[in-house]
Amino acid sequence: MTEKLILEKLAGVEKKYKDIEQQLSNPDVINDQKKFVRLNREYHDLQPIINAYHQYKDILEGLQSTKELLENEKDEEMREMAKEELEELEKQKQEWEEKIKILLLPKDPDDHKNAVVEIRAGTGGDEAAIFAGDLFRMYTKYCERKGWKVEVTRFTDSDMGGYKEIVFNVIGDGAYGIMKFESGVHRVQRVPKTESQGRIHTSAATVAVFPEAEEFDIELKPEDIKKEITTSRGPGGQSVNTTYSAVRLTHIPTGITVYCQNERSQLQNYQAALKELRTRVYTLEYEKKMKEIAAKRKTMVSTGDRSAKIRTYNFPQNRVTDHRINLTLYNLQEVLNGDLDPIIEQLQIAENAEKLKAETQQAN
Repeated sequence: MTEKLILEKLAGVEKKYKDIEQQLSNPDVINDQKKFVRLNREYHDLQPIINAYHQYKDILEGLQSTKELLENEKDEEMREMAKEELEELEKQKQEWEEKIKILLLPKDPDDHKNAVVEIRAGTGGDEAAIFAGDLFRMYTKYCERKGWKVEVTRFTDSDMGGYKEIVFNVIGDGAYGIMKFESGVHRVQRVPKTESQGRIHTSAATVAVFPEAEEFDIELKPEDIKKEITTSRGPGGQSVNTTYSAVRLTHIPTGITVYCQNERSQLQNYQAALKELRTRVYTLEYEKKMKEIAAKRKTMVSTGDRSAKIRTYNFPQNRVTDHRINLTLYNLQEVLNGDLDPIIEQLQIAENAEKLKAETQQAN
């Protein structure tokens, strides 16, 4: 991307930025809450690009004035200083051009949202459920590091420990944009607690990550929702309380059903179930879009494909391998304690590289 093209694109972004700024002060927009929220988010997302634009223009102006100085300056000492300054500014120019290319890449409009994470035990019986519990702990630790809040909406315990299934919300700005890289099949290779002869087994758990649907993303009509009230159920199906507080909601057009029992009151469970139902219905369309993206990308980064084997955790070798980018780390315990950034950062780099490649091909 040439300097002229970069400046043209950045000028276009600045024009859009100023236009949104004007709209946000318009009383009609302020009164239209849905539009105001959308524009405010877009305005916030454009700020890093505008800041980069101003920085880039300052560097170009510095380059121009330094070149003029070199052309007119006779003093050799001043010329040497100008040459050093010119070299440093050229370096900064290249660095900012690379940053700007990344900033200008099309972004997933859902990246800023909270995330809904679903972990299900896969092949491996009790060991798979134990591993699902390990993954939940890993994500909880990771969210603590990021300053995000974790709210469990439902779970099914396993008799040997861990979970057959657990669903939780991750609440934090940009949580989905990062957690989406975890969607897929996670494998573990280790000697299970249930193994008496010390043999290494391979088990698996499936992780699915969805963007939490916001109130304005989708409208659920009351007549399309079937509501059922039941007593909460514990392990083995026994009733864990005598009040009818658990809520099951079914979206009649799609057949999607959600169940919530973890809150203290029926109203709280209903609100939690409604939030999850909204997300599940929204996700139907979202997954169609992700499959279209997946068909164009080789690494399967952020496709949401829950059938793809993405990572292996090998205990005997203290090894974690992410198969999408052929990344292997020998710090298994650190990863399981929530140190996921080294993996996710490499996945983000791989995704950006694919986007840049696609942009270049389109331009040509």
